[in-house]
Formats: sequence, C-alpha cells, structure tokens
Amino acid sequence: MRIGLIDVDGHNWPNLCLMKLSSWHKARGDTVEWWNGFERYDRVYMSKVFTEEYSADEFEPVNAAEIIKGGTGYGLDNGLPDEVEHSYPDYSLYPEQTRNTAYGFLTRGCPRACGFCIVSQKEGRRSRKVADLSEFWNGQKYIKLLDPNLLACPQHMELIEQLTKSGARVDFTQGIDARCITRENAEALVRVKTQMMHFAMDRPGVIAAVKRGLEIYADALDRAEKKWRGRPPKVYVLTNFETSHEQDMERIHAVQSVGFEPYVMIYNKSTAPQITRDLQRWANNPIIYHAQPDFKKYRRNRPWTI
Repeated sequence: MRIGLIDVDGHNWPNLCLMKLSSWHKARGDTVEWWNGFERYDRVYMSKVFTEEYSADEFEPVNAAEIIKGGTGYGLDNGLPDEVEHSYPDYSLYPEQTRNTAYGFLTRGCPRACGFCIVSQKEGRRSRKVADLSEFWNGQKYIKLLDPNLLACPQHMELIEQLTKSGARVDFTQGIDARCITRENAEALVRVKTQMMHFAMDRPGVIAAVKRGLEIYADALDRAEKKWRGRPPKVYVLTNFETSHEQDMERIHAVQSVGFEPYVMIYNKSTAPQITRDLQRWANNPIIYHAQPDFKKYRRNRPWTI
C-alpha cells in the first residue's frame, strides 16, 4: 500500500498518532510519506489535534482511494487501534523536533473533569497506566512527557522511577497536578532529571490545595539540595474562562507568594478583554516580567498598546 500523511495542524509539533501509524505501516512493508498532490495513494490519514479556531481544516485530497480522519480536532470518538497505539513512533517524520528527543504517554485520563478540558471526556475520568517508558523511548537524551495527570495514576511511583532510571531530561509538558503531590512522590519527582516542570492553578477554588502541593515540592527540592535550573517552574493560570480579572490576579499573587512564576493561558483569545491580553504579555515575557513583577505598575506605565 502507498500511504500518505497529512498533519493538519502543521509541522511545528510532532504528531504522535501519525508517527505511530507510519511505524505500523512501514513494519508491514507499506510505503509511507507526507502526502503530495502529484502521487496516487491507497490511503491518506489526516490528523488534527486542535479545533477550527486554532487550526483550519484542509480540503480532502482527491488522489486517494481511502481517507481516514482522526484526532480531537475531528471529534472525541476516534482513536488508534491497540496494535497501532503501542507501536514505537517513527521519529524520522519530524527529524528536527525529535532529534535526540522522545515523545509519548505513560498514562491517559484524568479524574478532574474540568469544563475547559476534553481529556476526561475523551480518555475517561480515571488516570491509568497505558505504557512503559520503553514503548516510546530508546536512549534519547530528552523526553517530552504528554501525560495529562501522571500523579493521579495508581502506578505513578513506578512510572516516575522509570523516568529517573532513564537518565534523560524530562519535560512534563502538560503539567503536574500539584493537588496530588505528597512528600513521598515529591521526593521521587526531584530525583528525575527535569528539563521543565509545569503546574497549574486554573480555578479560584483550588488555590489552597495547589499552594500546599507547590510548597511540598519546593521543600523536597531544598532537602535534596537541588534547585531548578535557570528560572523557577511555571504555573499555568487559566484566564477568560468563568473568572474575573480580580480572580485571575488572586491566583497570580498566590503563585508568586510561593516563589514560582505564573504563565497566563487565555481560554478564548477572540473574546479576551484587553486587560487579559496585557496580563498574558506581562507574565509570559521573561524580560518584561523580571523587569517589573508588579502587573499594576507594568500596565500603568506601559507606553504601547497590544
């Protein structure tokens, strides 16, 4: 078979589903390549992660006998067959982004069921182990971990140990749920070679629980005589989703009070007020943030508009 692949979202971030499909088909002797309009294909896969607001759809190719669309951008009721899901990714599809870097999930699902997130709807309200590290890592120096809620999985200590033993630098791309942090798993986390650690404080009602978790993690770092490399870990602060500016600022001040740095996420940029856009620019630009860590002073003295 001749297989064509279309990454509808673009090629700025490796599409894990397409990498697994490519690996699975190549193992069966099929020809796999990025789709182009001058060839004829037996099957074309179109994968889309983001919704239409962030990633416009493409026209269906006419030079294919069969077209299969998948990914959350097309709905929540599609997924890879088990034999494809557990294939080692074909990292050669994205040589630049995956140079010495592995991408994958150890767990799927999340018990939180947040209104702004589709994970619980798509993957279930239980965090469960879906793979061992060896399923997508084979000695690479870096690991991009995509898990939505690693610490909510009953086997998370076993999986953290796998990350530690790998010796690779791990980027917890989707964040660690600070509400699930205990002294035991905090001590395990600080033993991982961490490239980037993210947390989240997405709603006003979680401030106390998240602060407690962040303090435990910071204490574990101190007791292990470790400090984060470079800047402190980021804490995602969701805005423009059922909160006022005052509530957003309350969470930002809570993040700052424990020595971490806020990273503002706007739920819907098209409806975000100017003050929220200013807040994102201030928090997410290291030069601006460190020059003026007080948002009120930054906004009052800002001579330009966005």
